[in-house]
Amino acid sequence: MKVLNTQTRKMKPLANAVRSASKLWLPLLVGSVALVAGCSDEPAATTTAAPAAAAPIVAAAAPAPVLGIRPQGDEEVAIDMSMIHSEELKKIFGHIDTNLDEHVINLQKWIQQPSISNTGEGIQESAEMVKGFFDQLGCQETSVNDVGITEWGQQGNPVVYAKCDEGAEKTLVVYWMYDTMPVTQPDLWKAPPFEGRLVEQAPYSKVMIGRGTNNSKGREMAFWNTMMSIKAVTGKLPVNLIFVAEGDEERMSMGYRKFVRDNPGLFADADAMWALGDGGGSEGCVFVELITSGSSWGRGPNYSDIHGGNKRSVDAPAWRHIKMLSTLVDETGNKVMIDGFYDDIEPLTEQELALLKTDAEGRDLAVAARNLGVERFITDDPLEQLTMARYGTSMNLDGIWGGNMFAGGSGAILPNRIVSKHNFRYIPNMNGMDIVAKLRAHLDKHGYQDVEINVVGDVPWAKMSYDNDLARSVDKMYTAFGKPAPAPVEHESILGGYWPAYLFAGDVMNIPIAGGNVSSGGNSHAANEFFVIEGAGKTYGMAGAEKSIATALYNYAGLNEEPAAVASTVASTVATSNAATLSVAAE
Repeated sequence: MKVLNTQTRKMKPLANAVRSASKLWLPLLVGSVALVAGCSDEPAATTTAAPAAAAPIVAAAAPAPVLGIRPQGDEEVAIDMSMIHSEELKKIFGHIDTNLDEHVINLQKWIQQPSISNTGEGIQESAEMVKGFFDQLGCQETSVNDVGITEWGQQGNPVVYAKCDEGAEKTLVVYWMYDTMPVTQPDLWKAPPFEGRLVEQAPYSKVMIGRGTNNSKGREMAFWNTMMSIKAVTGKLPVNLIFVAEGDEERMSMGYRKFVRDNPGLFADADAMWALGDGGGSEGCVFVELITSGSSWGRGPNYSDIHGGNKRSVDAPAWRHIKMLSTLVDETGNKVMIDGFYDDIEPLTEQELALLKTDAEGRDLAVAARNLGVERFITDDPLEQLTMARYGTSMNLDGIWGGNMFAGGSGAILPNRIVSKHNFRYIPNMNGMDIVAKLRAHLDKHGYQDVEINVVGDVPWAKMSYDNDLARSVDKMYTAFGKPAPAPVEHESILGGYWPAYLFAGDVMNIPIAGGNVSSGGNSHAANEFFVIEGAGKTYGMAGAEKSIATALYNYAGLNEEPAAVASTVASTVATSNAATLSVAAE
């Protein structure tokens, strides 16, 4: 592991932190309190002794409103405060409300820093910026790590690692991604994608528009704002944290995969992992490029594009590519025609089917389609559509290029090379590399031996049981926030969306994975991606999201128990201690 940047910091005055914040990659301020704690100058894998617990910090007067963000917006849902037993937690809620303008500005500044993994734009600057977040949080170890060349031959983007030892009983690995998708249709955006503009978008008075707001900087900044608020109020976090932030999620997590596999010792102290989404399981996805060229085919242009008028007497690799693609799916484009593609699918269990049926009840597909930005779904049956979405397989055509790629006008081109991108979504017990092998066999069988397959990456599926303390703590939070989570399946399941869960679900580590908050947003990978800042109706805004994270972590740490439960625990501890004392005395 090559460490690009590791710093040792001593406690500095607030004025120094304020001056440093003017640089984009340095930490952002939360409220009026900046906390910069010492960090080890040892290699990232070195474990340092836990620092002495810091005294609670008295928050300064509330900053003057800059944006005028209303913590409760137009929400018709509220936290059940009878389930918030911790006085600390109540003070943290107040700190979040008081400093919400600054929290939103923090997200705006992060959105204003592009971090496009597919082009490399802003990646290094973003990695340094994320490291700055962890420095300000007071993590003893922080580093930006060059992962080198990855499994499929590409340079991985830097992975940011941090360890925050709070002397707590439990330790969580926190997964982040700092990269985003490119902006492919800039003319469709209602605001510049890297401005972080606040706009009204019914039914919300304020949402933030920007690339990465929903996927996934909004949720991650909500987490960071929450951690900073907890420290501002109490002086320490309820759990120890190990952050791992990747810059390759939109490139099949290739650098993250290598970093975690190369450095398992960095995560040895973890009891569980905090995920971005609600679930711990994940579907599988293998991503490939298919390449047709005149030189490989032995026909058509063999070096570069040529004038399109030559088509009258020259073969076209582009038409060959289209013909090849047509053999891979049926006439609807919804069924994969590769031999053996569906052979290894594990059927859903009765409990998983029952869960899907419950979730499908009352599901309005017309509203769901409108919210997603599609005309309609493949099926009009809610259960079938939900099953497809959560436990389906597919081969997608993500993009295709070659020749004249300029909108409008003309320009006769006969391309010498055509490339198409495809992601295969797969489920247990399918295998990504087996799919690639079957794809190769299919192409050869149909006479396309010359078509090249370039594997971009593979993220295997991962099953996860939700019968663990972290998942129960999240469920308890949802109940307090008036959003009871669906009943989890009793066994391990993949139901939970796509992300690189597998590395901590049996590949390198095998620890419980869960996560969740009440944030909301939409249009990931699309124009006008947004994150809800002021909630409305039954949807919470950013303040609610931050409070939900604090509540879940306090639940997990055992710091938000009912007074009777606390008294019972104390009594049990005292009784055990007394019994031990009597035993020693008797000896």
